[in-house]
Amino acid sequence: MGLINPDFQTLPELFTSVFTHYRGQESKFPIARKVNGVYEPISYREFEEDVHHFSAFLKNNGISPKDRVAILSENRPGWYLADMAILNIGAIDVPLYPSLPPNQIEYILNNCSAKAVVVSNMLQLGKIISIWQNLPELCLVIVMNRLEENVEDVIDLNQAKEEGKRVLEEKPWFLEAAPVEPDDVATIIYTSGTTGLPKGVMLTHRNLCENIKSCSSIIRLDESDCGLSFLPLSHAYERTGGYYLLFSCGASIYLAESIETISMNMAEARPTIIFTVPRLFDRIKMSIIKQISSQNAIKQKIFYWAVQTGEKYHRQLNEKGRVTALLSLQHTLAEKLVYEKIKHKFGGRLRYFVSGGAALPQKIGEFFQALEISILEGFGLTETSPVTHVNRPEKIKYGTVGPAVNNVTVKIAEDGEILLKGPNIMKGYWKDEEATREVIRDGWFCTGDIGEIDKDGYLKITDRKKHIIVTSGGKNIAPLPIENLISESPFVDQVIVIGEKRPFLIALIVPDFEKLMEYASSEGIQAATNKELIESKSVIQIYDKLMRTISRQLATHEKVRKFLLIDDAFTVENGHMTPTLKLKRKAITTKFAAEIDKVYNALNAVYNTE
Repeated sequence: MGLINPDFQTLPELFTSVFTHYRGQESKFPIARKVNGVYEPISYREFEEDVHHFSAFLKNNGISPKDRVAILSENRPGWYLADMAILNIGAIDVPLYPSLPPNQIEYILNNCSAKAVVVSNMLQLGKIISIWQNLPELCLVIVMNRLEENVEDVIDLNQAKEEGKRVLEEKPWFLEAAPVEPDDVATIIYTSGTTGLPKGVMLTHRNLCENIKSCSSIIRLDESDCGLSFLPLSHAYERTGGYYLLFSCGASIYLAESIETISMNMAEARPTIIFTVPRLFDRIKMSIIKQISSQNAIKQKIFYWAVQTGEKYHRQLNEKGRVTALLSLQHTLAEKLVYEKIKHKFGGRLRYFVSGGAALPQKIGEFFQALEISILEGFGLTETSPVTHVNRPEKIKYGTVGPAVNNVTVKIAEDGEILLKGPNIMKGYWKDEEATREVIRDGWFCTGDIGEIDKDGYLKITDRKKHIIVTSGGKNIAPLPIENLISESPFVDQVIVIGEKRPFLIALIVPDFEKLMEYASSEGIQAATNKELIESKSVIQIYDKLMRTISRQLATHEKVRKFLLIDDAFTVENGHMTPTLKLKRKAITTKFAAEIDKVYNALNAVYNTE
């Protein structure tokens, strides 16, 4: 079926057409969330009423078209409700990551002059109250949870909906004619970036609507589909793919309880599509391998035979377009013995994983493909609403992000930078014309990514332009391919390669401590803490050996001469990761500056005597 209304021009138009389509169909629902340990659906009728009531409340409390209203919340039904209600009255929503500290929230709310903010709970309310005196424009705060005590100018969502309901009973015409045009700004999404202050990306209704339409023509969805949502809705990727796209096709969205419960929630929700990031696949692969390693030798043998059979099958299919009769037979057997059992862990109905937000290592993609699990890797930026490329279900090429979606034109600049044009390109950065001019030139959006297009039109990202390392010898090195090679080791959790204005490269590695502890206990290595573990000579030898192996695949100037083991993971909380899980290189190199200098000084002494 695809889109319920293929002609929508604005998001309120999309919402209205879907709600209208499902009037009277009580068995269909847009969202399900866990209540007392069981998934409970929220019907279209109930949800539409809530949206109207909340829209009326906001309008009645002075929120006018083009006013900014922030949403500071985890994924929950109230997030979708707030989004729809704000957009319905022509206001602009500003999503905020719930992990943000008060000072960053203050900067964003002041920068966009937010008039109101919808928060999820008392913890988020506490952050707003602590900075409210510095927010002259903020006059209204709504809490999704019940308010435990009265706070001036704060109301809970249930009270707000009740007030809106009363307004509509008295003035049924109150919500008519919200003037929303396709080129009006729908949302301002602040990208934290890996350096500097966040910039507000202005996305219009047209930007988002065109991107939803482009995606729907590639990933065919209908009301028999359902997704499992766990990526933050404050991120453009989950919002366009995991929310608007699913909603526009009548598919249901199940809300995962947390990252930790994903595997359990998959079995319960039995999703057909999941939008995710590459880190999840590392975790799933490790858990599969761990489970297999606890089984008897015969079962282990069968599993690895099935993986090899799957790899061979897809290699032949890609290269020749068909497979031999014998291989086809072996593949059918492997399906019965192994693939079906693994697919069952994901609920048994999964058609696709869609991967974005960071590069998917080719070997991970091929591992899942060998188990008959399709991962459609894509590419895009917040500034592009966000999807510009995605692998096609009928032809997946791991190591690439696929061809461009409909409406998007791509070209590669002379220096290798990927340039994009299309109706999905942002209006600009909020109150920052200079930054806008830097990235939109002659109608082309400059992505800051380096890439190449193959003969089939599939795009391969080779690095970030600003991550290119220029050594003191003047060599230009792309760190991403080197980091991907290092990451393939089961003993590596996170890695960044550095060497800017230095004579050679070194790597900062956060080990996979679970794997390392298993190794240590099997080898009789005594270590009470992570720090003690990474100081063990036997452990250091693992990474020495890894660097030597990797070096054989690299040019002389790309070799990683030394590494630094870090005993604590890079996270959003410690400021070493953006909320979209990208490593902040500058923050990491600043934090470990002394240790990095020490490694270089020791190496320089050796290097200079050679």
